[in-house]
Amino acid sequence: MSIAHQGSAGSAARTRRAIANTLKGSAGNLIEWYDLYVYAAFSAYFATYFFNSKDPAQAQIDAYLTFALTFLMRPVGSWFFGRYADRNGRRAALTLSVSLMGVGSLLVAVLPGLAQIGVWSTVLMYLSRLLQGFSVGGEYGTAATYMSEVATSKRRGFFSSFQYVTLVGGQVLALLTLVVLQSTLGEADLKAWGWRVPFAIGAVAALIVLWLRRTMDETISKEQVAAAKGSASAAAARGEGGEFEAVEPGTLKLLFTKHWKPFVVVVFLTMGGTCAFYLYTTYILSFMNNVSHIPKTQTSVINFWALFVYMILHPLFGLLSDRIGRKLQLIVFGVLGAIFTWPIMSTLAGVKDPVIAFWLMLAGLLIVINYTSISAIVKAELFPASVRALGVGLGYAVANSLFGGTVPFIGEWLSSAGHKEWLFTYVTITIVISLVVYIFFLPSKQKETHLDRDLTPVDPVDAGVGSAPAAASASASADDAGHSPSRLG
Repeated sequence: MSIAHQGSAGSAARTRRAIANTLKGSAGNLIEWYDLYVYAAFSAYFATYFFNSKDPAQAQIDAYLTFALTFLMRPVGSWFFGRYADRNGRRAALTLSVSLMGVGSLLVAVLPGLAQIGVWSTVLMYLSRLLQGFSVGGEYGTAATYMSEVATSKRRGFFSSFQYVTLVGGQVLALLTLVVLQSTLGEADLKAWGWRVPFAIGAVAALIVLWLRRTMDETISKEQVAAAKGSASAAAARGEGGEFEAVEPGTLKLLFTKHWKPFVVVVFLTMGGTCAFYLYTTYILSFMNNVSHIPKTQTSVINFWALFVYMILHPLFGLLSDRIGRKLQLIVFGVLGAIFTWPIMSTLAGVKDPVIAFWLMLAGLLIVINYTSISAIVKAELFPASVRALGVGLGYAVANSLFGGTVPFIGEWLSSAGHKEWLFTYVTITIVISLVVYIFFLPSKQKETHLDRDLTPVDPVDAGVGSAPAAASASASADDAGHSPSRLG
C-alpha cells in the first residue's frame, strides 16, 4: 500500500470516528434540549394545572418564571459537571447528565396537579425543572467540549456546529410533537392529559441515549485523570500552566487564578448571542400568540419550519467559519443583530399574516446563526484541557442565567405592562456589548489554539474512563493539527 493511500485511508478513518463520536455526543444534547423546550411549548396547556387555576394570564407568567428558574441551576450544573468531566472524563459526565434529565422528565409526566395535591404540585414542578436546569447546565459545556475535541482539526467549525444542530433539533422535535398532538387531539384533551405525552417521550429517549453514550470514546488523558486523583505519577502538565495544571484539573481555583480572562470573555461573548437566541426561538412563540394575535396552531407551524431551516443550515455556517475565521463571523452577527433586532420584532408585532411572520422569524434566525453555529468551538479554543469543560460550561451558564434565560419572562412581563418594545432595546444592547468583545477581545490571528496543543497522542484511560480508540482518535487529531492552523481569527 502506498504512503499516499495509507494517508487517505487514515484520514477517512479519522473522519468516520469523528462522525460517530459527534453523533453519540450530540444525541444527549438533542434530548436535553427537547425536554427544555417541551416545557416552553406546552406551558400554555398545563400552566393552570400547576400554577394558577383561576387566572390563565398569571399562570402563564408563573410558568415562564419557572422556565427562568431552571437557568439558576445552570451555573451549578456547569460547575459540577465541568469539574466532573475535567477530572473523570467527558463520557462519564455526559452519561450522568442525561440520566438526571430522564428522571426530571419522568417526574413531570406523572405529576398530579393543584386539584389533587395542592401547592405540592407547584413545588414538585419547581424541583423537576431545577433538576432539568442542573442537568442541561452540565450538558452544554461538556458536550461542546467533547465535540470540539473529537473533531478533525480542519473541520472543527463543521463538527462543533452540531452542538446547536441538536440544541435547535430539540426544539424542532418539541414543536413537531406539539403540532402532531394539536392535530390529533382536541384542545380539551391536550389540557387534560395530552401535555404529558412529550415528557414521557423524553424519559424514554433518555434511556436510549444512555445506552449509546456507553460506547463513546474518551478524550482526556490518563495523566489528567491521575492528576485529579492526586497521583504523584501525574508528572508534568502539557502546554501552559506547568505542574499546577496537572495537579488540579477541573477546579475553580485553577480556572479563576490561571484562566479568568478567557472565562470573562466567554460570559460577555455569550451575552448577546444567548439573548437573541431565546428571543427568536423561545419567546417569539408567545409573542406571536399574544401580541401579533396569530392562532396557536399557526404559530406552532411557523416556529417548526423556521427552526427546521435554521437547524439544517448550521453545518454550512460551521464550514464557513473553517474558511473565513470565527471572529469575522461573530462580528457579522453583532453588526446585523444590532441593526435589525428592533425592525424585525416591531414589524412582527403588527403582522397577522403567518407567511410574513415566518419570514421575519427566519430573518432573525439567519442573523443569530452566525453566533450559534460556532459558539461551541470559539469557547473551547480558549481553554486548555484541564479546565475546558468547566470554563466553557460555567461561562456559558452564567451568561444564560443572567441574560438569555430571562428573556421569555422579561418579554412576557413587559408586554403585559404595555412596554413590549423595551425588550427589543434590551436585546439590542446586549448584542452591542458582545460585539465590542468580538472586535477587541478575540485574537485576530492565532495559528495554534489550546485544542491544537492538547490533542497529542495519549494512552487510553483505564477503568472505563477511556479506550484505545480514544487514543487513536486523539493521535489522529494531533496529526491533523500539525498541518492545519486554527481559524479562530
